[in-house]
Amino acid sequence: MTRVAAIDCGTNSIRLLIADVAPGAPLVDVERTMTVVRLGEGVDRTGEFAPDALARTFAAADAYAAACAAASVERVRFVATSATRDARNRDVFMEGITARLGVAPEVISGDEEARLSFAGAVSVMGELGALPGPYLVVDLGGGSTELVVGTDAPAHAFSMDVGCVRMTERHLHLDPPTPAQVAAAEADVRAALDAAARVVPLGAVRTVIGVAGTVTTVTAHALGLPAYSREAIHGSRVSLDQVIARCAELTAMPRAQRAALPFMHPGRVDVIGAGALVWREVLERVRSEVRAGGGDIERVITSEHDILDGIALSLV
Repeated sequence: MTRVAAIDCGTNSIRLLIADVAPGAPLVDVERTMTVVRLGEGVDRTGEFAPDALARTFAAADAYAAACAAASVERVRFVATSATRDARNRDVFMEGITARLGVAPEVISGDEEARLSFAGAVSVMGELGALPGPYLVVDLGGGSTELVVGTDAPAHAFSMDVGCVRMTERHLHLDPPTPAQVAAAEADVRAALDAAARVVPLGAVRTVIGVAGTVTTVTAHALGLPAYSREAIHGSRVSLDQVIARCAELTAMPRAQRAALPFMHPGRVDVIGAGALVWREVLERVRSEVRAGGGDIERVITSEHDILDGIALSLV
């Protein structure tokens, strides 16, 4: 076994997985942690990282460096995604992370992000029981949403520049958002899905697997959980109609009501409405495409294993 650390730095959060890994074997978790740093705050509008966002991210990186040292980590891979791809001043970010962790961040493409997310989600398929393929893995992040279709390996992938932070900053400015703001966000997501559908065969999908914080939070709402529970969420099968309905509720809710939900992370309160809107649009489009081909999608699978697992697995 090799002790590795996988770090995923997205638009909304930075996450750490320390795990023991051996070729061909499941990951053995040592530590998983997440910190909301909102690195991508304002990047869609300004094209640059804000000083405060960098400071929050560097503080989290300091804590993660200490955790890696305490756990005697042998290998580290730091992956940066949507916000870092877009920021003109990414060199400041990269130099700061390298100084703290001793490894340079990898600014990966949307396709690589999709591949790693698929690898992480599919790595635990045995735990979820027999599910028909092809699978659609949806990684819904703060700045982008990755769609990847495959069975044993990714066959088609597309990265959409729509995510919970980007859509909040671009469209959903009021609390709660107005119908006009919601309609504008929906149009933005639908245009992205039109482009995705030219690359990813959505109509061939037989199982939908959603990963990352927006999806798991929506699932917690659909399950009516009294507190956030990875164990209850992972592998859950919820009817597509129920997930869509809970998404619509979260988009329409005032922020104070969202904040009072017992499973809601404080760092997601202001962006979960936009994330739920994106998830609803993706699910409705997939169901439409599948039905047009004579099939149907009745349930949505949620996985707590995602790009972090894919990063860790790539280190052996």
